[in-house]
Amino acid sequence: MCGIAGVLAPNGLARDYAQTLGAMGEALAHRGPDAAELWSDAPAGIGFAHRRLSIIDLSPHGAQPMHSACGRYVISYNGELYNFRDLRAELEAASPATPWRGHSDTEVMLAAIGRWGLEAALARFVGMFAFSLWDRAERTLTLARDRLGEKPLYYGQLGGELAFASELKALERHPAWRGEIDRGALALLLRYGYIAAPHSIYEGIRKLPPGTFLRFKPGQGTGEPAAYWSALDVAEAASRERLDLSEGEALEALEQVLGDAVGRQMVADVPLGAFLSGGIDSSTIVALMQARSRAPVKTFAIGFREERFDEARHARAVAKHLGTEHHELYVSPADAMAVVPRLPTIYDEPFADPSQMPTCLVAALARRHVKVSLSGDGGDELFGGYRRYRWGRLVWGSIGWLPGVLRRGLAHGLAAMPMALLDRVPVPGLVGPGDKARKLARFLGAPGAQAVYRGLVSNWEDDMVAGAAESASALTDAGSWRSLGALSERMMLLDAVSYLPDDILVKLDRASMAVGLESRVPFLDHRVVEFAWRLPFSLKLRGGTDKWLLRKLLHRHVPAALVERPKMGFAVPLDAWLRGALRPWAEALLAEPRLCSEGLFDVPRLREKWAEHLSGRRNWQQGLWAALMFQAWREDKIRARG
Repeated sequence: MCGIAGVLAPNGLARDYAQTLGAMGEALAHRGPDAAELWSDAPAGIGFAHRRLSIIDLSPHGAQPMHSACGRYVISYNGELYNFRDLRAELEAASPATPWRGHSDTEVMLAAIGRWGLEAALARFVGMFAFSLWDRAERTLTLARDRLGEKPLYYGQLGGELAFASELKALERHPAWRGEIDRGALALLLRYGYIAAPHSIYEGIRKLPPGTFLRFKPGQGTGEPAAYWSALDVAEAASRERLDLSEGEALEALEQVLGDAVGRQMVADVPLGAFLSGGIDSSTIVALMQARSRAPVKTFAIGFREERFDEARHARAVAKHLGTEHHELYVSPADAMAVVPRLPTIYDEPFADPSQMPTCLVAALARRHVKVSLSGDGGDELFGGYRRYRWGRLVWGSIGWLPGVLRRGLAHGLAAMPMALLDRVPVPGLVGPGDKARKLARFLGAPGAQAVYRGLVSNWEDDMVAGAAESASALTDAGSWRSLGALSERMMLLDAVSYLPDDILVKLDRASMAVGLESRVPFLDHRVVEFAWRLPFSLKLRGGTDKWLLRKLLHRHVPAALVERPKMGFAVPLDAWLRGALRPWAEALLAEPRLCSEGLFDVPRLREKWAEHLSGRRNWQQGLWAALMFQAWREDKIRARG
């Protein structure tokens, strides 16, 4: 796990370019606190900055940027290749005379690319990665990113040069940096709480999409990424080739493929542990880890004194049953809110998932004891864990057959009901009516199932950015709405290509890397993903039970009584905090004169939402948090500039 950055200049590097590369690398010191290295070929116009977090082969033989044994390639790499031992054995069998300097996965990656070529090697890699590869023979730079988007990579043209980095803060050190806000990307943030790839908050700076690579030659400009793996294509193909397995066979197959992924991700030359919330996903990962470990696995949990937000007691019970070495930290609201001022720096790009606060806290707790931590992220998207999958199917199954004009009439009537009365409307399948009944009114008027999904994941319908249209993304692209069997599966797929890489994995990567901790996600081994998509949908959602097959696997290791309870999520009582302890901070960021002078938001609408939230009549915590995170991020950038 590391931080990478670099430049490709069409007319060669200037003599003082080491200073720029050094500054870019220094901006990523938190991602790689163990070593800092620069490499450049000034006449060719290429330079790399690398910050190392040593995990595999701690010796200098694992240092980067690394040159291939054949001398053709130079790589700067962030991530882990979990099947590097298998690939090394295959390479040695094909060429016994291959010289090896150490035992790092980076060296294996270079050897694989040298022997099989880039695309064939990418197809063989099992892991998480973002890398830059310079081909001396072809004078070509390639940027590549892992299949599911676990590791980040930004790029763009700055002053006629291509610049790239793991995080935006490194690009900001480039002397040609301008940093103009992309209003369309800001509109994405306000609606969804994150900025979907390929967009970034800055004009002209893009995120490399998951499962793609991009080649550059000096002076030839920026092309379009090429896909070597697509979650959309995998899911659509899997829907036509379902596994014909009995329930018992499916359970055995799941334990084998997920267990293998867990086992591979437990390989490290440094202390390793796991996040444990006590829920289905993290408990399954920890159970499979403990089954493969001779010593107690180190596990980590954060607890809250507010009982309805506290999962630590459940994690403690699971840890006791499995026999892990468990560490927990109970935090007060003040402890959690103390993280807020650091969020703009940690997340680098405005990001507004409120669970980023406890994620930062549990990452810091884990880093006191280990350097690598496994996570249960991805289980919801693969096995149907979010409540919206059930509710979307219920709602659209009930109203989708109605003529559009009738649905719109019902929506208009429901929306026109008085607030006090609407708050008492029961909505089947939901906990509490209130705002969700209002959301139902919007769904009734939706033109189709994809619009229903988009409504479910939107913070609000209003366009809050002045004079801007929301940038196109997978959420608005009709091509993302594939021909799968169930509506819930189509919703799961959109989550897998949007919410998962651009929210969940961003949250995990930035929180862990801020403290020099490597996070690994076994559910996102692409072989697990491909297997999960081939499972019959009835093994995921059955009746009122989500993640049905995954629960059966967990029950082999942990009694059902310890893990079967309503889903909580990694939540904080943000709605109350915004009306209480965080109100002065929020009031300052959303002050009307300030908003008007900045000229970015539709001020009357945003102020109306804020007033409604403060009154307690509506809960706009998600949308308001997005606006606040942008404002705090912008303030942080202004402060940093002086």
